[in-house]
Amino acid sequence: MLGLIVRRILATIPVVAIVAIIVFSLIYLSPGDPAAIIAGDLATTEDVDRIRAKLGLDQPLHIQFGRWVWRLLHGDLGISIFSNLPVTQLIGQRLEPTVALTLSTLFVAVALAIPMGVVAAWKARTLADRVVMGFAVMGFAVPVFLAGYILIYIFSIRLGWLPVQGYRPIGEGLWPFVEGLILPSIALGTTYCALIARITRASMLEVLSQDYIRTAESKGLTTKRVLLLHALKNSAVPIVTVIGIGIALLISGVVITETVFNIPGLGRLTVDAVLKRDYPIVQGLILVFAAAKVLVNLMIDISYAFLDPRIRY
Repeated sequence: MLGLIVRRILATIPVVAIVAIIVFSLIYLSPGDPAAIIAGDLATTEDVDRIRAKLGLDQPLHIQFGRWVWRLLHGDLGISIFSNLPVTQLIGQRLEPTVALTLSTLFVAVALAIPMGVVAAWKARTLADRVVMGFAVMGFAVPVFLAGYILIYIFSIRLGWLPVQGYRPIGEGLWPFVEGLILPSIALGTTYCALIARITRASMLEVLSQDYIRTAESKGLTTKRVLLLHALKNSAVPIVTVIGIGIALLISGVVITETVFNIPGLGRLTVDAVLKRDYPIVQGLILVFAAAKVLVNLMIDISYAFLDPRIRY
C-alpha cells in the first residue's frame, strides 16, 4: 500500500515540472512583445523598457526560468503589474469564494447524480430511466452561463427567493452564506451531475448483469442491499474516476459562473487578469488550478486501492 502511494506521488513530479515549463512559456507564446502589449499603444520606449525590466524580460531565457523556479519554490508567484501587490496575496483574498463554490457544487452534484444513476440502472428501459437520461442529455446541452441566467430569472427575479448575485462569507452567518451559493452551485453542477449520472448508470448496468448479483438476489437479499452493498460498491472505481475527471469541468466552469453571479473568486480574478494582460497573475492562477487538478488526480489514484484491493498488487 505504501509503495503504491509513493509511486503515485513520484509520478506527479514530471507532470508538475511540465506544467511549470508551460506556464513559464505562456508569456512568450502570446503574440507580439508582452511588454509593449501591457504598456499600451500610447506608451513610450522608456515605458516599454521599464515594464520589460520589471518582468525580467531583459535577462537571458535560462536566467529568467531559473529565477522564476527559485521564487516559485519559495512560494513567490511574482508581483501584479497593475495592482503592484503579490500574486499570492491576491489569490489568497479570492480563494474562499472559489473553494466554497467548488465544494458546494461537488456536494450537490454527487448527492444527486449517484442516486439518479443507481435508479436509472435499476429501472433500466423504464420511464424512470428515460427521465434520468433525458436530464443527462439536457445537462450536457445547456451551457453553464445559460443555466445561470435561467435560474436567476426564475428564482431571483420572478419568485424573489434567492439573491441575484454576490457572495457572503460564512462569518456573516450560515444562511446568507448558503443562500448565495445555491443558484451558482446548481448552475455549475448541472453538467457535472449529468456526467456522473450517466457513468453511474453505465457502470451499474454492467455490474448488475454479473453472476454474483444474481446469486445475492437468489439468497433473498433485499433490493437495497444488493444495489448499495454489492452493485454500487463494485461500480465505484469508474464513478470515482469520472468524479475526479469532472474537477476539470468545475475549474473551467468556475470562471464563467463567478462572472455570471458576480462572485469575487478566482474565476473573476482570472477574467480581470486576462483582460488586463497581467501575466504574473495569469501564470499564478494557472499553476494553482493545475496543482489542484494534479492533487485531485493523486487522491483519486490512491482511493482506488481502498475501493478495489486488487489494485494494491
